[in-house]
Amino acid sequence: MQSKSPNDSLTVMTDLVLPGETNPLDNLFGGELLARMDRASSIAARRHCNRITVTASVNHVVFSKAVPVGSVLTIEAKVSRAFNSSMEIFVDVWMEDRESGERTKVNEGIYTFVAVDRTGSPVKVPDIIPQTKLEKERFDGALRRKQLSLVLSKKMDPKDATELKALFI
Repeated sequence: MQSKSPNDSLTVMTDLVLPGETNPLDNLFGGELLARMDRASSIAARRHCNRITVTASVNHVVFSKAVPVGSVLTIEAKVSRAFNSSMEIFVDVWMEDRESGERTKVNEGIYTFVAVDRTGSPVKVPDIIPQTKLEKERFDGALRRKQLSLVLSKKMDPKDATELKALFI
């Protein structure tokens, strides 16, 4: 199985925030944004492994700024690290200023997807080779994030989380 670059999975979705997708303050519902991020992540995961992929977890989400009705949102997702059958997908969300067109980052999230066969059994995915400085930082951090998740879910003994422990020792 040939390794891939994070850019091989890059997914960019641009959409308009409509009135029916907003809360009483006329800002995009958080759940609506999460669904859009999940769809972009799903496409990125599928592009990486060319298999059926399912959401395993939403590991991290930051809502930095409200997104008002009428805004143009761009969601960028790509695989930051591949493990055995799982992939971490990093998602950046940008909003365009209506007048200047300037983009501002308004949200980010980290999703985990698993590649499966037609029976739902996990299958191996290709490795990833990060290219840019940011891709390398996200790649390195992914193992620590995975170990933290496994420790918190009691699927890994904390003393075995070597990458995570290295941050503190």
